[in-house]
Amino acid sequence: MVAIELIPDPQLGGFTARVRDIPAYGEGETEEAAIADLREAMCAYIEAFGLEDALARLSVPSEIRRVEWDLAELTRG
Repeated sequence: MVAIELIPDPQLGGFTARVRDIPAYGEGETEEAAIADLREAMCAYIEAFGLEDALARLSVPSEIRRVEWDLAELTRG
């Protein structure tokens, strides 16, 4: 399984999709279009550099933990 980051563009609209640590990006008007474009970019990356290179670049965290913070409270000492 690969985690995909979806980054909205509030100024121009649309989305950028990326896989952390692999220099391949996808863009599209919708999340689905950006993911489809990323899939093509990933296929091209793997074709150029090999599957082993792509797998070696993936940094899989051992655990993901979500913490709810009130960021305003963090600045109050």
